[in-house]
Amino acid sequence: MVTQTINRFYKKADAAVDDSGAGWRVQLDGRSVKTPAKADFLLPSEVLAREIAAEWDAQGEKILPHTMPIMQRAATAIDRVRPNRPTVVAELTGYGRSDLLCYRASFPTDLIERQAKAWQPLLDWVAQELGIELIVTEGVMPVSQNEDALARIQGLIDGFDDYYLTALHNLTTVSGSVIVGLAVMHGRISAQEASECALLDEEYSIENWGEDFEAIERRDRHRAEILATGRYLELLMVR
Repeated sequence: MVTQTINRFYKKADAAVDDSGAGWRVQLDGRSVKTPAKADFLLPSEVLAREIAAEWDAQGEKILPHTMPIMQRAATAIDRVRPNRPTVVAELTGYGRSDLLCYRASFPTDLIERQAKAWQPLLDWVAQELGIELIVTEGVMPVSQNEDALARIQGLIDGFDDYYLTALHNLTTVSGSVIVGLAVMHGRISAQEASECALLDEEYSIENWGEDFEAIERRDRHRAEILATGRYLELLMVR
């Protein structure tokens, strides 16, 4: 992805099949886009390439990287995830040790009920469908999770290719929950529902303690990131 704001230097962005037939490219006036690390930007599907080309086409006089979220995620898959797969898998597995959904409030009652209603169904699902049983606790004191459960999480994570692994990484790190990430990846919940689960505590605080500019900005940024990743994931699934 472009890492600094620069003037638009092209007239037309488009998608084109690679000469080898192994994937698709995004081209600016016929020249193939590279990643920020100057790597080969070869994409797995036409629909993904066309969406990214549309992001480039939509730029005005200045190129604004933050307005190209699909390009950002695809480039991240190539530049950061692919060369660091073991580290990324280990990082995401680690979220299982302190997953957001496992740490519940001890008060007030309405927050306890809200967390249980939103979060417990996902823990029940992951236990029944994926064989991952995590321990739930109250407060912030750490709880030790079963190593077998963590091994299952790692196995699932390692099964995703680099592009899908990037989506899972985005969902997990923004939400604070690998279970939320896996639920989206497996179609159990939508990206919108994932954002509601992830931002439940923030929404509760805003509702009960009043609006805070920084809290609202953070909430809106996290929601936008989750929804953009949901869109990226939808494009990956279309072949």
